[in-house]
Amino acid sequence: MRPGRPHRLIPLLGLVLLALPAAALERGQVLEVSQAAIGRTLGEHTLLDRQGQPFALSGLAGRPLLISVVYSGCVHSCSIATRHLDRAVQVARQSLGRDAFSVVTIGFDHPVDRPETMREFARRYRVDDEHWYFLSADDPAALEALIARLGFSYQPTAYGYEHIAQVTLLDAEQRIRRQIYGESFDLPQLVEPLKDLVWGRPLAEQGMFARLLDRIRLLCTVYDPHRDRYVFDYSLFVGLLVGALIIGLGIFWLIREALFAAVSDRSRR
Repeated sequence: MRPGRPHRLIPLLGLVLLALPAAALERGQVLEVSQAAIGRTLGEHTLLDRQGQPFALSGLAGRPLLISVVYSGCVHSCSIATRHLDRAVQVARQSLGRDAFSVVTIGFDHPVDRPETMREFARRYRVDDEHWYFLSADDPAALEALIARLGFSYQPTAYGYEHIAQVTLLDAEQRIRRQIYGESFDLPQLVEPLKDLVWGRPLAEQGMFARLLDRIRLLCTVYDPHRDRYVFDYSLFVGLLVGALIIGLGIFWLIREALFAAVSDRSRR
C-alpha cells in the first residue's frame, strides 16, 4: 500500500457522511414539545401573503383559527395532509358556516417558501377557500419563533425535512387549544373541538333569532361515519315532539278528569 492513500479516503468518507440522513425526530420528545404549546397565546407575528403583502396573524382574532405548517417542496406528507385538511375544512364549513373560522398554512422552508411558491402550493392542491391564507416569511428568526410557539418540530434530512404532521387549533383569543395529529385524521377530531369553540364565541353582535339558529345547527349536526360527513340530526326534534305530545296528552287527561269530576259533583247535588 502506498503511503498517503488513507488520507485520500478522508474527503470521500466526509462526502458519505454528509449524504447520510440526519438523526430522526424522537417521537416522545416531539409529542412533548407539541403538547407543551397548548395554552399559549399566539402573540404578534407578521408574515407575507401570496401577493407578498404583510399579513398580521392578529388580524384573524375573533374567530377560531386552524394553522398547518408545511414546506412547499414536500410531495408526500404535506400533499396528503393538505388535501385531507381541505376536505375536513369543507365538511366543517357545511356544519358550522362559511365564516365560522379561519385557516392558515405556513411554509417553513426559508428562503425556498416565498409568496409565489405558496401561491403555487395553494393552486396545486386547488384550495380556493376565501378564509384560508397561505403565508411565508422574509425573516427566518421570526419564522423560527412562530413555529416554536406552535410546538412544531422539524429536522433536515438528505431528502428534505422530517417533521411532525399536526394542525394547531386556536380559539378566538388566539390561545392554542388542541393539536390534531396525522396526515389523515378522523374528521370529528377536528370538527368537534371546533364546534365547541364556535359555540363559545361572543354572540352579542347577533340577534336573538340568529343565535337560536346557530344553537340549533350546532346541536343538531352529527358525524355520519357511513357517509364520512356531518349531517343534520332530526332526532332532537323528534324527541321534543314526542315529549310535547306526552305532556299535551297528560294535560288533556288532567283537564278531562277535572271536568268529569266537576260534572259528577254537580249531578250528585
